[in-house]
Amino acid sequence: MTLRDRVLSTMKSTETEGNFELYVTRLPGYLWALLFRTLHVHPIAVTLMSIVLGVGSAYFFYFPSLGMTLVGILLLVWANWFDCADGQLARMTGQKTLIGRILDGFAGDLWFFAIYLALCLRLTSATAPWGGEWGPWIWLLAAWAGLHCHVLQCNIADYYRNIHLRFLLGQEGSELDNSREEREKYKRMAWFSHDWFQKLYLFFYIRYTRRQENMTPEFQQLNQSLRRIYPDGELPVDLRRRFCRESRPLMPLCNILTFDTRVGVLFLTLLLGEPWLYFCFEILVLEPLRHYVIRRHERLCRRTREEVVS
Repeated sequence: MTLRDRVLSTMKSTETEGNFELYVTRLPGYLWALLFRTLHVHPIAVTLMSIVLGVGSAYFFYFPSLGMTLVGILLLVWANWFDCADGQLARMTGQKTLIGRILDGFAGDLWFFAIYLALCLRLTSATAPWGGEWGPWIWLLAAWAGLHCHVLQCNIADYYRNIHLRFLLGQEGSELDNSREEREKYKRMAWFSHDWFQKLYLFFYIRYTRRQENMTPEFQQLNQSLRRIYPDGELPVDLRRRFCRESRPLMPLCNILTFDTRVGVLFLTLLLGEPWLYFCFEILVLEPLRHYVIRRHERLCRRTREEVVS
């Protein structure tokens, strides 16, 4: 088996991750995972290192000098390699834990929170262009870009990729969860027991899943119809193929809404010395793209439901 084949085996699907992810992200992550396996490093330790690197990059983005910016770029790219390596290492060694899953999902949020904070401080400092005259406006711009646009864009992209994997690979190949079912698990657990940590995780995860469901009413109706007609969860092959054929063109758009395109624009605006343009990109480019992807996917779900129930 070639190195490329081994890296491909660590990816969920080439339909939800393209060649850029394969060669720029997954391949370096895989090589780091091999090294960490040799050194007997636990995946959680790799995740913690990715958090340190990603948050550390924000410090260097605070300074307008080219040298500091390049160091910050290197650290964030390095953090992303480690973010891939921890999951690959966990699958290689079988060291999968709930806390590892939580930290892995939380890592990117910590990176970007620190980066947004650093950029706002940079643009309101006395040494910023125009003497820091952004005042509170840059904080409001960053809050809308980050707490609203960024969060919803990543949520919907993750959800649609899991839906695609559900139809492509079946139930076992997807992490498509239902907030109602997760809520039932939550109710069965007690706070003062050995399940307290998982209950805490579910408390936040249920809200994350419910937010995804609220953005996708047509898919929720389709999913309910499929669960009623096919209670065993095994969907007909023709149905799965038809859905994937129309869902597949949306996957590259979902990838744009996640990490690679986002940080590419971030790096460009930092190198240009105008990091405020990054917030504008999230609001004026990625947010309309999110709405476009939702409209197309919802139309697909509506047509599929009409075919299924007819």
